[in-house]
Amino acid sequence: MKTISKIGNYRWTICALLFFATTVNYLDRQVLSLLKPDLEKEFGWSKTDYANITSVFQIVYAISMLFAGRIIDRLGTKKGYIWAIVIWSFGAIIHAYSISIGQQFATILGWMGIGISSISVLGFMVSRAVLGFGEAGNFPAAIKATAEWFPAKERSFATGIFNSGANVGAILAPLTVPWIAKNWGWESAFIIIGLIGLIWIFFWWVFYDKPENQKRISAEELNYINSGNETQPVANQKTEKVSWLKLLGYKQTWAFGVGKFMTDGVWWFFLFWLPAYLNDQYGMSTSDIAIPLTVLYTMTMFGSIYGGWFPAFFLKKGYASYDARMRAMLMIAFFPLVILAAQPFGANSYWVPVLLIGIGAAAHQAWSANLFTTVSDMFPKKATASVVGIGGMLGGLGGVIISKVGGWLFDSHTAAGINQSWVKAGEKGLGGFLDQLKSVKILDKGHAVDILHKDLFHASKDFRDKLLTEIGPGHIQHMDEFIKIQKQCIMDAMTPAYTAMFAFCALAYLIAWGMMKLLVPRQKPVEI
Repeated sequence: MKTISKIGNYRWTICALLFFATTVNYLDRQVLSLLKPDLEKEFGWSKTDYANITSVFQIVYAISMLFAGRIIDRLGTKKGYIWAIVIWSFGAIIHAYSISIGQQFATILGWMGIGISSISVLGFMVSRAVLGFGEAGNFPAAIKATAEWFPAKERSFATGIFNSGANVGAILAPLTVPWIAKNWGWESAFIIIGLIGLIWIFFWWVFYDKPENQKRISAEELNYINSGNETQPVANQKTEKVSWLKLLGYKQTWAFGVGKFMTDGVWWFFLFWLPAYLNDQYGMSTSDIAIPLTVLYTMTMFGSIYGGWFPAFFLKKGYASYDARMRAMLMIAFFPLVILAAQPFGANSYWVPVLLIGIGAAAHQAWSANLFTTVSDMFPKKATASVVGIGGMLGGLGGVIISKVGGWLFDSHTAAGINQSWVKAGEKGLGGFLDQLKSVKILDKGHAVDILHKDLFHASKDFRDKLLTEIGPGHIQHMDEFIKIQKQCIMDAMTPAYTAMFAFCALAYLIAWGMMKLLVPRQKPVEI
């Protein structure tokens, strides 16, 4: 048997390019979540406002995933990937101009008789929509490149490696974004991170071609890439495109789609809401969360790499590729159950939920690496990007549901905490101060504020200073005491909300595995 060194290893250069593209992809999408506590104070966002902004990204991403796979199949991996990263880099950069964008769109909508309550929310929605449209191309292109460049037995490992770029991006983001924002402003964080993707394009253009057109690989490596291909012999390949309607007729498509729908939202929740969780439950600032999030996402990187390698254990025992992956995925699906203990045992230290959620997030990445590869196990190369696109759309819709439910749940529990804080403050002898506070008529960004329902804990310093001016500087101590009471009441009220969300995150994988197994009990390649 020829050794890998004699065969050649240029395919791992391609894997490295996919890894760096995925790293940039996740760097760009995580900037907003890391800046959320600061932007929430500056623009007065509610949890629902933030959920709406993230949901626009997810909706556009979901719909675009359906078309992205199709476009990648049509343009080819090389050109399709370049277009995707150009668009998402542009989308990342224009976040810095979201207020101006919001004003322009508000003017247009005003001509149409549609009123807008928040310019900032509208502007960030538009920016997130452009980002979501571009980022939808990453995984269809990367999975297609993996199917082109790797034999079936190496695909899940290669997928695990490039998919770990998501974790590296998530690790680098909290180490860089808060620092950039603190020193140069939040706008600079979006611009600088967004520009990184444009550098990648040069290397992709130089080093990527289909294996049969690539002069840098040996004949032995080309033969190795085409070997062990259980589902798509080259001689039988057809060049025509496969319709979506035809793909939707296969249970294999729906098995992948169900796996994405049930579990993608969990990763979206971890990515978009964990900074908010540490702020809501532990009062941590943007700069405080950098180290915990770095540790958490470092754990997920190992899950992605070794999760992709795990099915090799069953492949060596003679299992077909899909059956081996499903056995590995069942074992992986049990690990997120540890998230159930995050809230009950997190009272003493934030490190308890950080580490437990880290285990669950690592399991997600292991699951995801294998889930993606089931597509190339079951479908020919000409259909892989389209099937990944269909599954990605369903995964994005699952993410929208979780974000919207989370936003509603967190806002309702925050409101309960605010109401409780007025009761508690009255019990502690602040009744006179509260009466004076209730009488204040104050505007925030042109809108009258209902002080009874205002979250002063998350309010900006400017708003607090304006409030103190209205009630008199002699009440600074009373104000500080009331905010301290409100902070604790909100944190206590948010605990059951996060407990409910974590419960779904813990159970989603076992439910998804059971549904996939019912749809496709054993390996059955699709012949198109």
